[in-house]
Amino acid sequence: MEAAESRELLMRGLAALGVDAAPAAAEAVLRHLDLVRTWNERMNLTAITDEREMIVKHALDSAAGLTVLQLGPGQRVLDVGTGAGFPGVVWKCLVPEIDLVLLESLQKRCRFLEEVGESVVRPMGGPGSYQVVWGRAEDQGRVAAHRERYDVVTARAVAELRVLAEYCLPFVRVGGAFLALKGPALGAELSAARGAIAKLGGEVAEVRELALPEGGLQRSLVLVRKVAPTPKLYPRKAGVPAKSPL
Repeated sequence: MEAAESRELLMRGLAALGVDAAPAAAEAVLRHLDLVRTWNERMNLTAITDEREMIVKHALDSAAGLTVLQLGPGQRVLDVGTGAGFPGVVWKCLVPEIDLVLLESLQKRCRFLEEVGESVVRPMGGPGSYQVVWGRAEDQGRVAAHRERYDVVTARAVAELRVLAEYCLPFVRVGGAFLALKGPALGAELSAARGAIAKLGGEVAEVRELALPEGGLQRSLVLVRKVAPTPKLYPRKAGVPAKSPL
């Protein structure tokens, strides 16, 4: 695709979602996608490499999360198991004022995310910070610097909702929110997760189903409010949540 076509597709899709974006923000999103494609030749970042598909299935899919969140200056946001930086980097490009932390368990992906910080985020300027943390959610969720310190925690394509709640809710401050970006077949998964969410101090506040613009897939957004502290027992040791979901 020509650069102008890519910009037009992205801006049109963002407008369809109702997400405001300055031209500079859209350019930053496209630079991020370019880096993903370049680094994907060296490591496994994504199976989607077609430019149009990346805009729709990665950038617009990530931006869809902003339809249920009101992100603003000074908010601390954590993206758990961020991989190539979706949705966190897209959010940072569109709302530069947030303080973003990306949590990733693979060190080589952390190196990629640090390059994103240098090549995409830093040139944008603005007051919001950007940090990459190497580690597993089960371990970092017990670290005082991270436990219940975030206004918003998110995750995309990481695990089923019961497991995801144990990974993410320990990071959310009471009064904050956890947003899970999920696929269309959510009914049984959500029903199975409600008990775990409650046990971890959360409460399902909203479930929004939407179709991504430009012929994209159906998506489900699950917004969970943190209404009580997470018991000290959680998260359990690394590997346990996935093997024995709550």
